[in-house]
Amino acid sequence: MFRINSIFILAALSLFSGSLAAPTSHILTRDDDISLAARGVDDDWESPVYNNLFGKPLVIPNVLAPLITYTNTSTGEIFDFYEIKIQALTQQIYTGSGKQATNLVGYNGQVPGPTIKTTTGRRSVVRFVNQGTLPASVHLHGSPSRPVFDGWAEDVMEVGEYKDYVYPNHTPRTLWYHDHAVHITAVNAFFGQAASYIVYDPVQEAALGLPQDEYDIPLVIVDRTYQNNAQLVSPAGEDTSYYGDIIHVNGVPWPYFNVQPRKYRFRLLNASLSRSYKASVQTSSGSKLPLIVIATDAGYMEHPVSTNDIILGIAERYEIVIDFTNYAGQTLTMRNPRDFSRNEDFARTNYIMQFVVGNVVASTANNGPIPTDLVSLNFPVDSTSVVQRHFEFGRTNSEWRVNGIGFDDVANRILAKPVPGSVEKWELENTGGGWAHPIHIHLIDFKVLTRTGGTRGVEPYEAGFKDVVFLDENETATVIARFHPWSGQYMFHCHNLVHEDGDMMAAFDVGDTKANPTPGDIFSDPNGPTFAAQPWTGTDLTTVATVTLPYLAGLDIYPPF
Repeated sequence: MFRINSIFILAALSLFSGSLAAPTSHILTRDDDISLAARGVDDDWESPVYNNLFGKPLVIPNVLAPLITYTNTSTGEIFDFYEIKIQALTQQIYTGSGKQATNLVGYNGQVPGPTIKTTTGRRSVVRFVNQGTLPASVHLHGSPSRPVFDGWAEDVMEVGEYKDYVYPNHTPRTLWYHDHAVHITAVNAFFGQAASYIVYDPVQEAALGLPQDEYDIPLVIVDRTYQNNAQLVSPAGEDTSYYGDIIHVNGVPWPYFNVQPRKYRFRLLNASLSRSYKASVQTSSGSKLPLIVIATDAGYMEHPVSTNDIILGIAERYEIVIDFTNYAGQTLTMRNPRDFSRNEDFARTNYIMQFVVGNVVASTANNGPIPTDLVSLNFPVDSTSVVQRHFEFGRTNSEWRVNGIGFDDVANRILAKPVPGSVEKWELENTGGGWAHPIHIHLIDFKVLTRTGGTRGVEPYEAGFKDVVFLDENETATVIARFHPWSGQYMFHCHNLVHEDGDMMAAFDVGDTKANPTPGDIFSDPNGPTFAAQPWTGTDLTTVATVTLPYLAGLDIYPPF
């Protein structure tokens, strides 16, 4: 079994440099919202004190353009070829004496990595080249990818290798790509290997009239802890949870974002290792703005849902619309309550970012009323004949397990063998207090039917298809899903990455292809040699255009489903 016992962090490329001066009117003082006496230990800083809250502008990651586009003349399928290199970089988080530029390792030498934005039906071929410091595997989270392209934890690229991943881009949704290498996912993701991936349908977008383009903003939220010299405190060796005290959005600690007094769409992603959030946007007097939730992990809901705050479990994505029309000239703060779930609070973890609302609207395009009906969803039908399974996520002998099994237990880690195309109900149980477990099931989109054992049921904004369900301590959720469209082995696990690396991960095998390969194909075994990583000696685009893409296009990897 592949294991990593240490971490080596390199410094290389500089990342973003600020280009906007921060407004001085919205800098918080230390006693801004609550007395120090009342806050107690929550006022502690683990990192060096960060004195520039809301002093730097939000950075919007660049959208990556394909290097080559290839059309299969027989099928009409369009393949876009991208190349992303895992590279070391440095970013200046702190300034002052003794504060170094922070060492990170990100996609294309930036954190977060570049956003891939594509349309439904086009196929993406993404060549990931590992020029980083550790082995890597890449998972496109939220995609019904074939097993060989899903980022199986043992299917790693060593340093100096590359792998071509092929993605279907089946339906509109907010996805993200991140590391998934066995036992080092937390380290790789923490140091920067995470980024947004957006699939949209231009026809659908035009019909709905929701905010687009410069009014459609991804927000990737993470927390980190820094040493006195401004290098990161690594999660390597952590075996319970990692809670940082510096909140970053798109790589910037507590940024501000200048907005116009109109509607915006924000694509929220919690990319933290262990911290969950309960985000709200508030005025200076503490009034909460309505957050109109239009989409969950797997795309649009049938109807928008208005809420004053939204729980973001690790790896969950929600698309929300905020109308700033009535707040011209004001500064609004996205906040996070103290004492939520099992999070460890620090001096400023109750803040996320600020919105500085201007007085001029540059464009009124896609700024109309939000439709009451968005899409129709084909949810699986529950019945007494549906197969039911129960999975317990707990800590056994100081080790994280699923039904007492860990991913290292190769002989026993396949805990379910769904029939291809069948509907199943899975009961997911957080067996004890002290921990939250956000559970991610690869391949499928599921509907959350129930949540019991805690103080809440299914949240109204969880009404769409999802691929992560947040289990607070002692909670149990029941989800229902169709196990399609592909056969083969897939993972499911806790997305607290410390728990995942501690082996709270198991597998399911649609069609029981490991025991009986007949229902499968060359894509069903995630460790199959055909698509394994290869040594990288450079990328010749002529070869990609004339050999690689025609070969992949001829395999019919993603027939219609």
